[in-house]
Amino acid sequence: MVHPAVLFLAAATPTQGGAPQQSSFLVLLPAYAAIFGLFYFLMIRPARQRAREHGAMLSALKPGDKVVCANGIHATVVGVEDATVQVRIAEQVRIEVDKSSITTVKRPND
Repeated sequence: MVHPAVLFLAAATPTQGGAPQQSSFLVLLPAYAAIFGLFYFLMIRPARQRAREHGAMLSALKPGDKVVCANGIHATVVGVEDATVQVRIAEQVRIEVDKSSITTVKRPND
């Protein structure tokens, strides 16, 4: 009986002579391109679209909009600046949050 390590070594050693093998990179290039295309259309493109929509939503903020922040606070927009938004979370209670922390603008029918 032949030991399995000997079989592994015999299979792993290159043969002498013979034609050189074709480059495996050129053979696998279409597969790599297909995998990249799949990742692009399933992951990268939708993430870019969501980021673009979120940026448009943030740039359209105006006083009076009802928003939900990332930490779950429901508030009403009082003032809008370049990078921050002042929101009212209760009567006489106003806080300033980063624009990027606003996740949703609630519609009147919500």
